[in-house]
Amino acid sequence: MKNSRKDQLQAFDRLLTIMDELRAECPWDKKQTMETLRHLTIEETYELGDAILENDLDEVKNELGDVLLHIVFYAKIGSETNNFDIADVCHNICDKLISRHPHIYGDVKVADEEEVKRNWENLKLKEGKKSVLEGVPKSLPALVKASRIQDKVAGVGFDWEEPQQVFEKLQEELGELQHEINENNQEKIEAEFGDVLFSMINYARFLKVNPENALERTNKKFIKRFQYLEGKAKEMDKSLKDMTLAEMDVFWNEAKLQ
Repeated sequence: MKNSRKDQLQAFDRLLTIMDELRAECPWDKKQTMETLRHLTIEETYELGDAILENDLDEVKNELGDVLLHIVFYAKIGSETNNFDIADVCHNICDKLISRHPHIYGDVKVADEEEVKRNWENLKLKEGKKSVLEGVPKSLPALVKASRIQDKVAGVGFDWEEPQQVFEKLQEELGELQHEINENNQEKIEAEFGDVLFSMINYARFLKVNPENALERTNKKFIKRFQYLEGKAKEMDKSLKDMTLAEMDVFWNEAKLQ
């Protein structure tokens, strides 16, 4: 049953109260700083991402709670130094959402979501940002960073017109990679390999595919199939090292049918 707005606010107030109590009384919670929480926050975010990919809604709910706890924790630490508190955090994002949605809170007209994205990036530049790429965190994993970079520049019109153009660029980059492989120039091989990956990620955007999600689903699929293979080898009391590729391929194909 859906909770009322009153129930939602009471639940949030309960979390804030518990956070106050833990910060005052728990030896572990009292010692934490933003720096000590940072890696834990990243871990919790990845766990949320896993739950989303697995479509495990109960686990999504649990992981959202963990992420929300971290947000409240940072706000509590900020309040202790009189820099900001949870109200400042909420008001800041509310003000940002209103200012960046003039088609909802103003008189701007938009045709589709692509125009919304272009307006969003242009508004950020008007807010004082020198580059549309300033919003891409430096510490993002390279695959995710490439995807965000391409989203950002496309939002201001720096983009291909058709998917076929991107595919042709990908083929061009593959040809350049093969050339450097033939030349056996390791430094240039790495550079061209990076260009191929960047083009693949760009092509994924045109295909409406999230490359991070696609790769992670493939990772999970591979893990399940390989673990099936390991299980079959164990049943036969054999080591994978002692099995031929042909033998392993039989069980691999079985795993694909599971």
